[in-house]
Amino acid sequence: MANIYEEMGRNRRGTVVIIAAFILLFLFLGLGIDYYYIGGIRRPVFSIAALLVAGISSFGGFWFGDRMVLASTRARTLDRSNPLENQWQNVVEEMSIASGIPVPRTYVIDDPDPNAFATGRDPKHASIAVTRGLLDSLNREELQAVAAHEMSHIRNFDIRLMLIVAVLVGSVALVSDWAGRGMFRSSGRGGRDSRKSEGGLGPVVLVIWIAAVILAPILSQMMAMLVSRKREYLADASGAELTRNPLALASALGKISSRVEPTRSINRGTAHLCIADPKGSAINSKEGRLADLFATHPPINKRIAALKDMAYVIGSDKAR
Repeated sequence: MANIYEEMGRNRRGTVVIIAAFILLFLFLGLGIDYYYIGGIRRPVFSIAALLVAGISSFGGFWFGDRMVLASTRARTLDRSNPLENQWQNVVEEMSIASGIPVPRTYVIDDPDPNAFATGRDPKHASIAVTRGLLDSLNREELQAVAAHEMSHIRNFDIRLMLIVAVLVGSVALVSDWAGRGMFRSSGRGGRDSRKSEGGLGPVVLVIWIAAVILAPILSQMMAMLVSRKREYLADASGAELTRNPLALASALGKISSRVEPTRSINRGTAHLCIADPKGSAINSKEGRLADLFATHPPINKRIAALKDMAYVIGSDKAR
């Protein structure tokens, strides 16, 4: 397994690569509208607009994305006078010391389904939100394991990568919608004349562009899912190392998966941030190529099995 510093470096590089990929996608969609419907790239109205959307989304996602995510879930600051919420704060502070990072801001979502997520741009500007259902369902050891899992996301800079992906996925859907509307609107002879001058290449590029318009929201969502699945396995392992109690996280995941109600306060655009799929999609419990493409999280039974294997290793180490 990569050490913490290697993982931080990978996530920083991954953030840059993903932002660059999304910006190129935005530019391609904008150029297509300009070329085929506005009158050529000499008047790059939509190209500039698409780049502005990409730039604003990247900047906004980095600096303000966590606030948008928390607002969308109606998260509130926890109440220290409430015993369960006070216990959660104590657990978070303990895991902050264990992980060596600042204490993140803590929030509660008044939803009966058990779930949790971390968000923010770095460990100094991080937040952890848990549902009321999680606080009601788990004992202290299990809560500690969940806190350690989320601390691992923060410490590894997973939160920055997944946050920016979440914001950019929504922006891709917006730009793709613009482009889709352009398909059904003619903007005068300029666009048609410029297409004629390109000979046989124009129709080929047009087909590629139309395919990009249709597939862009799907592909961007799949990218978010891929990022999430890889991060969850690592956070499980890193969190279990912090608590030295993998079975506590395995037990917590088992309780979370046994609840069949969706987490209604969390929408599909931020589902990949959560410790478990908030929508309860059947695809997340399956394996194979289809699940690899469309599941937001790896199967919980596989995650539990990996944690039990890890418990055996840690138990063997203690026996020595």
